[in-house]
Amino acid sequence: MVTLNHADALAGCARGDRQALKSLFDTEAGRLVAVAQRIVRRRDLAEEIVQEAFIQIWRKAHQYSPDRGSARGWIYAVVRNRALNVLRDGGREDLAEETDLDALRETATFHAADDVLSRLDQESRLRQCLEALDEPKRRSILMAYISGYTHGEIAGRLGVPLGTAKAWVRRGLTTLRGCME
Repeated sequence: MVTLNHADALAGCARGDRQALKSLFDTEAGRLVAVAQRIVRRRDLAEEIVQEAFIQIWRKAHQYSPDRGSARGWIYAVVRNRALNVLRDGGREDLAEETDLDALRETATFHAADDVLSRLDQESRLRQCLEALDEPKRRSILMAYISGYTHGEIAGRLGVPLGTAKAWVRRGLTTLRGCME
């Protein structure tokens, strides 16, 4: 087994030798992910940190100086510092699961229809006509035309049969057209 000379590999990176970077990555990436993971306590984030660190190593390899320490130590310091920066910048944030994010987006979209009505001018004919509609028809129309929901999505969110949701939208639009004339 041939051992990698880290200083030579860094010198190669400084010259633009991609094979030198690949050799460093193949040799050290696994251990560097473990180092970053011990700091940030998340595997996915640690992998991102190592990827970003290797970009930094590639760009700044010319800054390595053998008289200030070992090449391997310099590489590990880049990863460690990157992990600590990530921890400082975002370590206090609570990360949400994807399902939680979907629920937040859903709630925001659902309430966006109500917000549109409240932002209409008090004297607006459209606002007066929308307010004249009964709640289910108004909500169905706003969900369809403001939030972009399909009839099926409206039915699901309001907990009514599909035919009922379609009828509310159709009848509400008919009433709205008559009121606007």
